[in-house]
Amino acid sequence: MNKALLPVAILAALPAVAMADVQIYGRANISIDLLDDGADYSEVAMSSNSSRLGFRASRDFDGITAIMQIEQEIDYSNSGSNWASRDTFAGLRGGFGMVRLGKFDTPFKRARGPANLFGDQLGDMRNLTRAGAGRFDERTPNTIHYQTPDFNGFQFNLAYSLHEGTDASADGDDNAWSFSVTYKVGDFDIAAAYENYDENRSQGGRDAFRVAASYKISDVTLVGFYQTIDHDNDAFDSDVFGIGASWSFSEKMSVKGHWLTRSAEASDSDSDLLAVGLEYRIGRQLRLYGNYALVANDDNVALNPWAQARTTGQPGTAGESASGFSLGLRFDF
Repeated sequence: MNKALLPVAILAALPAVAMADVQIYGRANISIDLLDDGADYSEVAMSSNSSRLGFRASRDFDGITAIMQIEQEIDYSNSGSNWASRDTFAGLRGGFGMVRLGKFDTPFKRARGPANLFGDQLGDMRNLTRAGAGRFDERTPNTIHYQTPDFNGFQFNLAYSLHEGTDASADGDDNAWSFSVTYKVGDFDIAAAYENYDENRSQGGRDAFRVAASYKISDVTLVGFYQTIDHDNDAFDSDVFGIGASWSFSEKMSVKGHWLTRSAEASDSDSDLLAVGLEYRIGRQLRLYGNYALVANDDNVALNPWAQARTTGQPGTAGESASGFSLGLRFDF
Protein backbone atom coordinates (compact mmCIF):
# COMPACT_ATOMS: atom_id res chain seq x y z
CA MET A 1 0.00 0.00 0.00
CA ASN A 2 1.14 3.56 -0.71
CA LYS A 3 2.63 4.86 2.58
CA ALA A 4 0.92 8.22 2.12
CA LEU A 5 -2.48 6.44 2.12
CA LEU A 6 -1.80 4.23 5.14
CA PRO A 7 -3.05 6.71 7.80
CA VAL A 8 -6.25 7.20 5.78
CA ALA A 9 -6.84 3.46 5.76
CA ILE A 10 -6.18 3.24 9.51
CA LEU A 11 -8.62 6.06 10.27
CA ALA A 12 -11.25 4.46 8.03
CA ALA A 13 -10.92 1.19 9.94
CA LEU A 14 -11.56 2.75 13.38
CA PRO A 15 -14.97 2.36 15.05
CA ALA A 16 -17.46 5.12 14.30
CA VAL A 17 -17.40 6.37 17.90
CA ALA A 18 -13.64 6.99 17.63
CA MET A 19 -14.08 8.93 14.40
CA ALA A 20 -16.36 11.59 15.91
CA ASP A 21 -13.61 14.16 16.53
CA VAL A 22 -11.32 13.51 13.54
CA GLN A 23 -10.88 16.32 11.01
CA ILE A 24 -9.27 16.05 7.58
CA TYR A 25 -8.02 19.43 6.37
CA GLY A 26 -5.57 20.91 3.91
CA ARG A 27 -4.47 23.67 1.60
CA ALA A 28 -3.77 23.83 -2.12
CA ASN A 29 -1.60 26.88 -2.85
CA ILE A 30 -0.28 26.91 -6.43
CA SER A 31 1.15 29.71 -8.55
CA ILE A 32 2.55 30.43 -12.00
CA ASP A 33 5.64 32.64 -11.68
CA LEU A 34 7.84 34.67 -13.97
CA LEU A 35 11.26 34.70 -12.28
CA ASP A 36 14.39 36.69 -13.15
CA ASP A 37 17.67 36.45 -11.21
CA GLY A 38 19.02 39.65 -12.77
CA ALA A 39 21.68 37.72 -14.71
CA ASP A 40 21.12 34.75 -17.02
CA TYR A 41 17.96 33.16 -15.60
CA SER A 42 14.53 34.37 -16.75
CA GLU A 43 11.85 31.68 -16.90
CA VAL A 44 8.20 30.85 -16.23
CA ALA A 45 7.77 28.23 -13.48
CA MET A 46 5.02 26.54 -11.49
CA SER A 47 5.32 26.41 -7.71
CA SER A 48 3.44 24.62 -4.93
CA ASN A 49 3.59 26.97 -1.95
CA SER A 50 3.44 25.15 1.40
CA SER A 51 0.45 23.13 0.22
CA ARG A 52 -0.53 20.56 2.82
CA LEU A 53 -2.81 17.73 3.92
CA GLY A 54 -3.45 16.91 7.55
CA PHE A 55 -5.46 15.00 10.13
CA ARG A 56 -6.51 16.35 13.54
CA ALA A 57 -8.21 14.47 16.35
CA SER A 58 -9.36 15.40 19.85
CA ARG A 59 -11.26 13.73 22.69
CA ASP A 60 -12.41 15.04 26.06
CA PHE A 61 -11.60 13.21 29.30
CA ASP A 62 -13.21 14.88 32.35
CA GLY A 63 -12.05 18.40 31.56
CA ILE A 64 -8.81 17.46 29.80
CA THR A 65 -8.72 17.16 26.02
CA ALA A 66 -6.30 14.80 24.27
CA ILE A 67 -5.14 16.22 20.93
CA MET A 68 -3.09 14.97 18.00
CA GLN A 69 -2.17 16.13 14.51
CA ILE A 70 -0.38 14.64 11.51
CA GLU A 71 0.43 17.04 8.69
CA GLN A 72 2.46 16.66 5.52
CA GLU A 73 3.51 18.95 2.71
CA ILE A 74 1.97 18.26 -0.69
CA ASP A 75 3.79 19.24 -3.89
CA TYR A 76 1.06 19.92 -6.45
CA SER A 77 3.63 20.97 -9.04
CA ASN A 78 5.62 17.73 -9.05
CA SER A 79 3.67 15.14 -6.98
CA GLY A 80 6.35 14.71 -4.30
CA SER A 81 5.66 14.64 -0.55
CA ASN A 82 7.05 13.35 2.76
CA TRP A 83 4.66 11.98 5.37
CA ALA A 84 4.45 13.97 8.64
CA SER A 85 6.89 16.57 7.28
CA ARG A 86 5.00 19.50 8.84
CA ASP A 87 3.53 20.10 12.33
CA THR A 88 2.97 16.64 13.81
CA PHE A 89 2.33 16.11 17.52
CA ALA A 90 0.24 14.73 20.38
CA GLY A 91 -0.65 16.46 23.62
CA LEU A 92 -3.14 17.64 26.22
CA ARG A 93 -5.23 20.81 26.50
CA GLY A 94 -7.25 22.15 29.43
CA GLY A 95 -7.62 24.96 31.94
CA PHE A 96 -3.87 24.78 32.54
CA GLY A 97 -3.12 25.65 28.90
CA MET A 98 -1.66 23.21 26.38
CA VAL A 99 1.25 20.75 26.32
CA ARG A 100 2.45 19.19 23.04
CA LEU A 101 5.21 16.73 22.11
CA GLY A 102 6.47 16.23 18.57
CA LYS A 103 7.74 18.32 15.66
CA PHE A 104 6.25 21.74 14.95
CA ASP A 105 6.89 25.44 14.38
CA THR A 106 8.76 27.08 17.25
CA PRO A 107 7.22 29.99 19.19
CA PHE A 108 9.92 32.17 17.59
CA LYS A 109 8.80 31.20 14.10
CA ARG A 110 5.13 31.83 14.85
CA ALA A 111 5.93 35.23 16.38
CA ARG A 112 6.35 36.77 12.93
CA GLY A 113 2.58 36.31 12.46
CA PRO A 114 1.37 39.89 13.05
CA ALA A 115 3.63 41.17 10.23
CA ASN A 116 3.31 38.17 7.90
CA LEU A 117 1.63 39.81 4.88
CA PHE A 118 3.14 37.53 2.20
CA GLY A 119 3.33 34.19 4.01
CA ASP A 120 3.90 31.24 1.62
CA GLN A 121 3.91 33.55 -1.42
CA LEU A 122 6.42 35.30 -3.64
CA GLY A 123 7.90 38.05 -1.45
CA ASP A 124 7.69 36.08 1.83
CA MET A 125 9.67 37.92 4.55
CA ARG A 126 11.57 34.69 5.32
CA ASN A 127 13.61 35.29 2.18
CA LEU A 128 15.50 37.75 4.40
CA THR A 129 14.80 36.58 7.97
CA ARG A 130 15.81 32.94 7.24
CA ALA A 131 18.77 33.71 4.96
CA GLY A 132 22.26 32.31 5.44
CA ALA A 133 23.67 29.89 8.00
CA GLY A 134 22.21 31.87 10.89
CA ARG A 135 18.91 30.14 10.25
CA PHE A 136 15.75 30.56 12.29
CA ASP A 137 12.04 30.23 11.38
CA GLU A 138 12.42 26.48 11.95
CA ARG A 139 10.20 23.51 12.75
CA THR A 140 12.14 21.65 15.46
CA PRO A 141 11.92 17.88 16.10
CA ASN A 142 11.83 16.08 19.48
CA THR A 143 10.18 19.13 21.03
CA ILE A 144 8.16 19.77 24.19
CA HIS A 145 5.92 22.85 24.06
CA TYR A 146 3.87 24.55 26.77
CA GLN A 147 1.36 27.32 26.04
CA THR A 148 -0.33 29.20 28.87
CA PRO A 149 -4.01 30.10 28.97
CA ASP A 150 -4.95 33.55 27.72
CA PHE A 151 -4.44 36.18 30.45
CA ASN A 152 -6.47 39.22 29.33
CA GLY A 153 -4.85 39.16 25.88
CA PHE A 154 -1.40 37.93 27.00
CA GLN A 155 -0.18 34.43 26.18
CA PHE A 156 3.21 32.80 26.78
CA ASN A 157 4.87 29.94 24.88
CA LEU A 158 7.95 27.91 25.81
CA ALA A 159 9.39 25.10 23.64
CA TYR A 160 12.44 22.90 24.23
CA SER A 161 13.94 20.66 21.55
CA LEU A 162 15.77 17.78 23.27
CA HIS A 163 17.93 16.91 20.27
CA GLU A 164 18.02 17.28 16.50
CA GLY A 165 18.41 13.75 15.14
CA THR A 166 17.00 10.39 16.16
CA ASP A 167 19.36 10.22 19.16
CA ALA A 168 20.79 12.91 21.42
CA SER A 169 24.46 13.74 20.85
CA ALA A 170 27.04 12.25 23.22
CA ASP A 171 27.86 15.62 24.82
CA GLY A 172 24.28 16.87 24.77
CA ASP A 173 25.09 20.15 23.03
CA ASP A 174 22.40 19.90 20.36
CA ASN A 175 19.44 21.32 22.27
CA ALA A 176 17.33 24.31 21.31
CA TRP A 177 14.76 26.38 23.12
CA SER A 178 12.30 29.04 22.09
CA PHE A 179 10.14 31.50 24.04
CA SER A 180 7.48 34.00 23.02
CA VAL A 181 4.97 36.36 24.56
CA THR A 182 2.00 37.59 22.55
CA TYR A 183 -0.57 40.27 23.28
CA LYS A 184 -3.73 40.82 21.29
CA VAL A 185 -6.50 43.23 22.19
CA GLY A 186 -8.98 44.73 19.76
CA ASP A 187 -7.20 45.79 16.57
CA PHE A 188 -3.70 45.63 18.09
CA ASP A 189 -1.53 42.50 17.85
CA ILE A 190 2.11 42.15 18.96
CA ALA A 191 4.49 39.22 19.49
CA ALA A 192 8.04 39.13 20.85
CA ALA A 193 10.28 36.03 20.89
CA TYR A 194 13.74 34.76 21.75
CA GLU A 195 15.36 31.53 20.48
CA ASN A 196 18.65 29.75 21.16
CA TYR A 197 20.42 26.80 19.45
CA ASP A 198 23.33 24.86 20.97
CA GLU A 199 26.66 24.68 19.16
CA ASN A 200 26.12 21.16 17.79
CA ARG A 201 22.91 21.95 15.89
CA SER A 202 23.28 21.64 12.13
CA GLN A 203 23.47 25.42 11.54
CA GLY A 204 25.75 26.08 14.54
CA GLY A 205 25.27 27.83 17.88
CA ARG A 206 23.18 30.97 17.63
CA ASP A 207 20.43 33.01 19.21
CA ALA A 208 17.96 35.61 18.01
CA PHE A 209 15.31 38.06 19.12
CA ARG A 210 12.35 39.34 17.10
CA VAL A 211 9.26 41.46 17.52
CA ALA A 212 6.32 41.81 15.12
CA ALA A 213 3.26 44.03 15.44
CA SER A 214 0.13 45.05 13.56
CA TYR A 215 -2.55 47.67 14.10
CA LYS A 216 -5.80 47.90 12.17
CA ILE A 217 -7.33 51.31 11.49
CA SER A 218 -10.67 50.89 9.72
CA ASP A 219 -9.82 49.02 6.47
CA VAL A 220 -6.05 49.59 6.73
CA THR A 221 -3.62 47.36 8.66
CA LEU A 222 -0.13 48.66 9.46
CA VAL A 223 2.68 46.23 10.35
CA GLY A 224 6.23 46.45 11.65
CA PHE A 225 9.01 43.92 12.23
CA TYR A 226 12.50 43.70 13.75
CA GLN A 227 14.91 40.76 14.15
CA THR A 228 18.50 40.44 15.30
CA ILE A 229 20.67 37.29 15.05
CA ASP A 230 23.87 36.57 16.99
CA HIS A 231 25.82 33.54 15.66
CA ASP A 232 28.94 31.84 17.07
CA ASN A 233 30.48 32.76 13.72
CA ASP A 234 30.27 36.56 13.65
CA ALA A 235 30.10 36.55 9.84
CA PHE A 236 26.54 35.18 10.09
CA ASP A 237 25.23 37.95 12.37
CA SER A 238 22.46 40.08 10.88
CA ASP A 239 19.59 42.47 11.59
CA VAL A 240 16.31 42.71 9.69
CA PHE A 241 13.86 45.60 9.88
CA GLY A 242 10.63 46.00 7.95
CA ILE A 243 7.34 47.85 7.60
CA GLY A 244 4.22 47.14 5.58
CA ALA A 245 0.51 47.75 5.13
CA SER A 246 -2.62 46.19 3.67
CA TRP A 247 -5.84 47.89 2.58
CA SER A 248 -9.17 46.13 2.08
CA PHE A 249 -10.76 48.50 -0.41
CA SER A 250 -13.83 46.34 -1.02
CA GLU A 251 -15.55 43.37 0.58
CA LYS A 252 -13.51 40.91 -1.48
CA MET A 253 -10.40 42.76 -2.66
CA SER A 254 -7.30 44.01 -0.88
CA VAL A 255 -3.89 45.38 -1.76
CA LYS A 256 -0.75 44.94 0.34
CA GLY A 257 2.94 45.75 0.36
CA HIS A 258 6.01 45.51 2.56
CA TRP A 259 9.66 46.55 2.56
CA LEU A 260 12.37 44.83 4.59
CA THR A 261 16.09 45.46 4.81
CA ARG A 262 18.73 42.99 6.01
CA SER A 263 22.02 44.32 7.38
CA ALA A 264 24.65 41.56 7.60
CA GLU A 265 27.93 41.55 9.52
CA ALA A 266 29.80 40.12 6.51
CA SER A 267 31.06 42.82 4.16
CA ASP A 268 28.95 43.79 1.13
CA SER A 269 26.20 41.32 2.11
CA ASP A 270 23.16 43.51 2.73
CA SER A 271 19.82 43.02 0.94
CA ASP A 272 16.48 44.79 0.55
CA LEU A 273 13.13 43.14 -0.18
CA LEU A 274 10.15 44.94 -1.70
CA ALA A 275 6.83 43.19 -2.41
CA VAL A 276 3.38 44.37 -3.49
CA GLY A 277 0.29 42.25 -4.05
CA LEU A 278 -3.40 42.20 -4.92
CA GLU A 279 -5.80 39.61 -3.50
CA TYR A 280 -9.35 38.66 -4.47
CA ARG A 281 -11.32 36.50 -2.01
CA ILE A 282 -14.04 34.53 -3.76
CA GLY A 283 -15.10 33.04 -0.42
CA ARG A 284 -13.76 32.27 3.03
CA GLN A 285 -11.81 29.29 1.69
CA LEU A 286 -10.78 30.47 -1.78
CA ARG A 287 -8.59 33.37 -2.88
CA LEU A 288 -6.74 34.47 -6.02
CA TYR A 289 -3.63 36.64 -5.79
CA GLY A 290 -1.03 38.43 -7.87
CA ASN A 291 2.32 39.57 -6.43
CA TYR A 292 5.43 41.36 -7.60
CA ALA A 293 8.61 41.14 -5.50
CA LEU A 294 12.21 42.30 -5.81
CA VAL A 295 15.36 41.61 -3.78
CA ALA A 296 18.29 43.99 -4.31
CA ASN A 297 21.64 42.46 -3.26
CA ASP A 298 25.06 43.79 -2.37
CA ASP A 299 28.06 42.32 -4.21
CA ASN A 300 28.60 39.30 -1.92
CA VAL A 301 25.06 38.05 -1.37
CA ALA A 302 22.65 36.17 -3.67
CA LEU A 303 19.18 36.27 -2.11
CA ASN A 304 15.92 36.20 -4.06
CA PRO A 305 12.19 36.68 -3.29
CA TRP A 306 11.10 33.10 -4.12
CA ALA A 307 13.37 30.80 -2.06
CA GLN A 308 11.14 30.21 1.00
CA ALA A 309 8.02 28.04 1.38
CA ARG A 310 7.89 27.30 -2.35
CA THR A 311 9.01 24.44 -4.59
CA THR A 312 10.79 26.78 -7.01
CA GLY A 313 14.49 26.22 -6.26
CA GLN A 314 16.43 28.46 -8.64
CA PRO A 315 19.15 30.33 -6.65
CA GLY A 316 19.85 34.03 -6.96
CA THR A 317 23.01 35.66 -8.32
CA ALA A 318 25.45 37.59 -6.12
CA GLY A 319 25.31 41.33 -6.60
CA GLU A 320 22.18 41.23 -8.76
CA SER A 321 18.56 42.24 -8.20
CA ALA A 322 16.27 39.20 -8.40
CA SER A 323 12.59 39.79 -9.17
CA GLY A 324 9.42 37.86 -9.85
CA PHE A 325 5.75 38.14 -10.76
CA SER A 326 3.34 35.53 -9.44
CA LEU A 327 -0.31 34.63 -10.14
CA GLY A 328 -1.69 32.13 -7.65
CA LEU A 329 -4.68 30.29 -6.24
CA ARG A 330 -5.13 29.23 -2.61
CA PHE A 331 -7.92 26.85 -1.57
CA ASP A 332 -8.28 25.93 2.12
CA PHE A 333 -10.41 22.94 3.03
